[in-house]
Amino acid sequence: MTVIVDYGVGNLFSLCSSLKYIGAEATVSGEADIIRSADRIILPGVGAFGDARAKLSINALDKVVIEEAGRGKPLMGICLGMQMLFDRSYEFGVTDGLGLIEGEVKPIAPIIPKGYKVPHIGWNALDFTEEGQRSPVFKYISEGDYVYFVHSFSAMGCNSSIIASAEYGAGLTAAVQRDNVFGMQFHPEKSGEVGLKILKAFCEL
Repeated sequence: MTVIVDYGVGNLFSLCSSLKYIGAEATVSGEADIIRSADRIILPGVGAFGDARAKLSINALDKVVIEEAGRGKPLMGICLGMQMLFDRSYEFGVTDGLGLIEGEVKPIAPIIPKGYKVPHIGWNALDFTEEGQRSPVFKYISEGDYVYFVHSFSAMGCNSSIIASAEYGAGLTAAVQRDNVFGMQFHPEKSGEVGLKILKAFCEL
């Protein structure tokens, strides 16, 4: 069973519907015991990093996610949920992340060309790294497949964990992996057939 962490942030039920569409057993929960009993965890998220990080710490759900990932349970962070996997974010000050993947979350505005809109919204092709070509979550898709992004910040200083990037005037981190911990800056649940294939592969871990 896959549990989608409910901590008051994210399009939870759209994601849950996508999982059930592909035949995966899924539930939405903010209860620690249910998260611990799940076979795998998805951490969604939209909005501001600091607010989401504070909400995740209510009832110590942040500690539960860290502990379960440490036990080797597959964990996928999506959009802001991916950003929280890193050491810290510089959105509206400095906020510590979960520290599951080395790196920092910084604004994309300074690194993309002038004239490019922020937030970055739209469909972009995935460019796999060598590690990405071997990643189990990409086993049903191909390099160059398009996925849907909505973000103003990007993970940086995480080259050793990047499995895919996307071009938006500059190369931006699109997906990361560190052992059993995965992060998708894009929204698989909004990325059509490609996104569903990624979720299917994750649910087979």
